[in-house]
Amino acid sequence: MKKVIYIASLILLTACAKQPNIHQSEERTMTESDLEISKNRTKELNDLERLQIQDWINSQSVKYYPMGMNYWVNIPNLENKHRKNDGEKVSYEYYIYDFDRTKVYETPIGNTNVTFGRFNEMDAVEDVIRYLEKGQEAELLIPSVLAYGTYGDNKKITNDTPLIIKVKVL
Repeated sequence: MKKVIYIASLILLTACAKQPNIHQSEERTMTESDLEISKNRTKELNDLERLQIQDWINSQSVKYYPMGMNYWVNIPNLENKHRKNDGEKVSYEYYIYDFDRTKVYETPIGNTNVTFGRFNEMDAVEDVIRYLEKGQEAELLIPSVLAYGTYGDNKKITNDTPLIIKVKVL
């Protein structure tokens, strides 16, 4: 009996220890068809989110104004103000919210004395900061394609999530 249990244990251990086939990671290039599908998906998602954001805006007491980059801001005629150039320095911080106005992260994201043109931020955040003066604040409504896109931030922001950003130039 002990011999049968011993043999069964060895067989079981061998079966468990056997490694499954692991596919070697290969560089994958997207075909023209893949690129077209991705492009269409992004366009359709962006169109849908823009409609949803516009509906959300219509239900708010605050007015929001579209910016050329495909996001909204709560400051009228912002694009008509002086725009800072690459090479200028700025300090800023911002909070991220979802469209239920729930703060995603408790602490702000920010940078001190960074150079325009070398930001490592969402493009919409850099764009709006270029128009803001020291001490000025703005609220941005950003479709997911300009936020963290298809992948999210691999922390709390999931894929395809439009965001509200409250930014302040320090």
